[in-house]
This record gives sequence, structure tokens and C-alpha cells, in this order.
Amino acid sequence: MNDWLRGVVKNIGSYSYNDKNEYDAERGQAISRVITVPLIFLYMVVALFASGREMSIVMIVMLIYATLYIPGSWLLLHNVVKKPGYRLGRRIFAMVNDYLAMTFAMAVGGAITAPVFAMILWVTVGNGLRYGPRYLTAATTLALLSLAAITYFNSFWREQPYLVATFVMTAILVPTYVYVLLNRVHKAYNSALEANLAKSRFLAQASHDLRQPIHAISLFIACLRDARLGVEEEQMVDNIDRSLQSVSRLFQSLLDISTLDSGKITAHLEEVAIGEILLDIARQNSEAAHWTGVELRVVKTKRFVRTDPSLLTTMIQNIVSNALKYAPGGPVLVGTRIRNGKLSIEVHDRGSGIAEEHLPRLFEEFYQVRERGDKDTEGVGLGLSIVQRLARLMGLNVSLRSVVGQGTTVVIGGLTIVAEPILLPDVIRVKPVSPLDGLRVLLIEDDLNILIATGILLEKWGCVVQQEDALPEGKDVSCDLVITDFDLGAKTTGTDCIDYVRRQNGLHIPAIIVTGHDENRVRDDVSDPEIPILSKPIRPAELRSMIMALRLRSEQ
Repeated sequence: MNDWLRGVVKNIGSYSYNDKNEYDAERGQAISRVITVPLIFLYMVVALFASGREMSIVMIVMLIYATLYIPGSWLLLHNVVKKPGYRLGRRIFAMVNDYLAMTFAMAVGGAITAPVFAMILWVTVGNGLRYGPRYLTAATTLALLSLAAITYFNSFWREQPYLVATFVMTAILVPTYVYVLLNRVHKAYNSALEANLAKSRFLAQASHDLRQPIHAISLFIACLRDARLGVEEEQMVDNIDRSLQSVSRLFQSLLDISTLDSGKITAHLEEVAIGEILLDIARQNSEAAHWTGVELRVVKTKRFVRTDPSLLTTMIQNIVSNALKYAPGGPVLVGTRIRNGKLSIEVHDRGSGIAEEHLPRLFEEFYQVRERGDKDTEGVGLGLSIVQRLARLMGLNVSLRSVVGQGTTVVIGGLTIVAEPILLPDVIRVKPVSPLDGLRVLLIEDDLNILIATGILLEKWGCVVQQEDALPEGKDVSCDLVITDFDLGAKTTGTDCIDYVRRQNGLHIPAIIVTGHDENRVRDDVSDPEIPILSKPIRPAELRSMIMALRLRSEQ
């Protein structure tokens, strides 16, 4: 408990924020209480002794009550921290006790308690600003009841009717004015929230429609690469692929922001090898590094951490993309370091660096460093904002340091290190990767362009492909693998197709779902957790790797 109290005192400035760095109204109110109650208590003691009044039994009882109320305030804060969130009973208990304490103190203190009325007004307005108009109404009612009780028990107040009338009018007019302003603010907030939700809905729908052509173009480009093109034609394909990847990265940033705004992202923690994630990111960015003349190096590590691999990959990917974009022609180093028992991921580049005046705003949405004469760069300034928001979601921290002319370093810190998991022998046994020749694939996709492009690509890899644009009812569906889109029209999903094919064959046939929707939404509909879900647009190499992994698993 002592350590907890020291932590509260040490972090008093930021303690009103929860673990996700979101403002907590109850925690803020509890913090205010533990600060102000001792100050009021001190004022009352000093004022009583300075007035020369004899201590009556009632005053002694008041001092005892205040003495108990101070640790009670800390206990209430402790409860808020341990059990955060909305607790109606706790709020009512805190409000009633606040007004009882102030009423008791002012009722027995005589003239010296008049300045304490400012606390009644402050607590009343504070409850309204923190909790909303309904609480402001309740607090105002309690304040008026408190004034009535004080006037009844305090002889000085009874002898000052004009002072009491002034206090009553103030206790009504100020909260009323605040109530009007709060209603206006709430209306403006609701309008802004609705506009933001409309934007998110539009981006979610547009993202699904945009994924399809980007995914199809990516597949057609992969087919062209295997078409024995000449040197000039191969260069043109490379240029098309490079432009497509630029569009894809921009599109992914907009999609990430839309998904974060929707509040649908949750972290699913698991034990992962951080080295494999870093190497995979390096492989994914090898072409982009080659195009920008960057030597992308990864320091190998065998550490395991507990994190959400998908969200962490998105964070590192955004940082590496920025390094490739803003530090072309130089080395980029990705590595790890142990800090205070936690693992940090660091990305270093040798670019031109960032001027100090830009550093405080780099994590703002759509903020980009622009100097006179700078060449245009792709992107809209969302990368670091996405990184920071995902870090908050997972309880991590992100920092950036940069020196003009020397480069920039971005650090993701706070990853929990775990012991290397013990794998069963049949899991760690490695077999030679089998070729895809002769693999019978049932491909189901309602978009004709994607169906054709994927079919051509699979056949070039040696697969025997049966192409269908809907649930293949009444047809021979003998196959070794099902690759299906999720939404297929006619109230049919990829899950329906997989279940149908497995029933017809009487076998647990491996399957892959490729979708343009949010992965979490699709996962809720898929009953088999072993079915991988790939998000469009997908790189052909990723699809091939997944097919090889499923075939290897089925042969074990």
C-alpha cells in the first residue's frame, strides 16, 4: 500500500489517465479529492485556532470526522484504480459524502467557514463537468440542501440573510449556466461523433470495394512476371508493381485509421518469436528497400515476447516504411534491446534527420514535415499516428529521437519478455517443402477478375484448379485445398462453402479464406480456428507460402 501511495504522489500529474492513456473522470475526481480535502482541513484548523474560539464538543467531533475522511478519500481512489469504469453506486456514495463533509464543517465553524462555500460551488460544477448534465442537476440539489442545513445549524449564517441569499442564487445561477453550456457542448460532440462514424462507415465500405481491384492487379502482375517477358517489359512490370505498392500502403494507412476509429480493434496476446517477426518484415520490404537504394538489416534475436503479432507487425511496418521513404540511399537497422527488464524494438536510419521544432507534432494525424523546396513524398502523414494509437492499445510506449544530418531512431518499448515455449517433437520436425505440382485447389471467388487472376497464378505454380464463382452445389468438389472469398452473394459466405465441401468429401479439407473485410469480423463467423484468414490485397508470395504451409501440415 505504501508503494502504491508513493506511486500516486510521484505521478500525480498524469494519474487521471487509465492504462490505455484515456482520461478517467472518476479517477480525476478522486485525485482532486485527495488534494483538496487536506487543504480544507488545514484551513479549518488554522482558522479555528486563529479566531481564539474555545473548542466545543461539536468542533472536536468535526475534526475527528475530517481526520477519518482524509484516509477515506485515499481508499476511494484506491478502489477507483483497482476497479475502473462506471460505478453508479460509487459515484453516489462519493458525492453524498463530499456534501456531508462540507455541510458538517460549515455548520459548526461559524463565520470562518464562509470561504468554504467556494468549495461547494467548485464540487457542484466539477461533478457536472466530469459526469454530465444529469449529475450537475443532482449536485445542485445536494448543494442547496447543504446550504439549508448550514443555515439552520450555523447561527452566524442565520444572522446574515443577504449573504445566504447570495450563496443560494450563486449555487443556482452558476450551475444553470454551466448546464446550458454542457448541453451545447454535448450536441456539438454528438454531431462530431456522428460525422466521424459516418466517415468510418464510408471508409469501411470503400475499403472493401478498393481492395478488390488492388488485389486483382497484384495477382495479374505476378502472372506477368512468369510470362517470359523481355528486359524492357520486366522493367515496366517492376514500375507498375512499385506504383501499386505505393497505392496499397496509402490505402492500408487509411484503412488502419478507419478501423481504429471504429473501436473494433482488440489486442490478442500470445507468445511469439520477435526475431521471426522482424525477419518477415525485412522480407516484405526487400523490394521497396531495393527500389530506394536502402540496405535494410535486421539484428537477429532469439527472444520471445507476449504481444499481438498482427498489431505489432503493423507498428513496425509503418516505422520501417517511413525509414525507407525518408532515408533513401542509406542503411536502415532494425534490432532489439533490453530496457528495465522489458524488450524494446529500435529502428535506426541515417537520413537527413528531423528539425527539433517538428518533433512534438510527429505523432499527430496527417502531420508531415515539409520544408521549402522539399520533393513530394507518398503518404498522408498517418504512419506514426497509427503506431502510437496501437501502442496505447497494447500498453506499449513509442519514442522518437532525431538529429539533423545524422538520422532518426524510433523505439517501441515495454514488450514483456517470456521464456521460449517448449515445442513437441512433431511440431519442430522439419520436412523438405513439397512442390505444389498436382495440388487440387477448389477456388471460389465472386469477382471475375480476381477469379481469373488467381486461377492463372495457381496453375503457374503447378496446381490443378477448379474455378467457381458461387457455392458449387451439385458439382464434383473433390479437392486437396479450398481457397474462397468470404462474401459470395445470395447470403452465402466462404464458411458455408468450406463446410459444404468438407461434408461432401467426408474429410477435414484444409482451407484459406481471402477477404476484403476486417479480419476480426470474419473470424467471428469461422468455426474452425485453424482456417487462416488473409486480407486483401495479398501479395502472391504470401499466398504461396500459406498454401505450402497447409500442404506440409496435411502431410505430417
